[in-house]
Amino acid sequence: MADVQKKLQADLEKYQQLQKDYQKVVSQRQQLDGQLNENTLVKEELCRLEEGANVYKMIGPVLVKQAIPESKQNVQKRIDYITGELKRHETSIKDFEKKQETCRESLAKYQQQIQQAQVKAAARS
Repeated sequence: MADVQKKLQADLEKYQQLQKDYQKVVSQRQQLDGQLNENTLVKEELCRLEEGANVYKMIGPVLVKQAIPESKQNVQKRIDYITGELKRHETSIKDFEKKQETCRESLAKYQQQIQQAQVKAAARS
């Protein structure tokens, strides 16, 4: 019975770590989602600009003039990168969910074994 309890404790710690990692990935995904929304809005604003409008890019504490096509290209590259990262995070989230489910099943199995052992011990006394 002590062996089963040790396995239960080890799996419980593993499950708790999985939950922490899962929450971290979900939080990162939410940040990426916000960045994607922000960049999408920037792209829309750049599309609305009239010919000859000035666009500035902040580099450190300095605003530097930038061509509109270059700005659009940079924003599109960021959107593509963020979209790729979102897909990667979605895959990670699904993997963590599968691992958590497997761990929950294992924990339930160990708990059941402990309960059965306790019932047998109670029946003997």
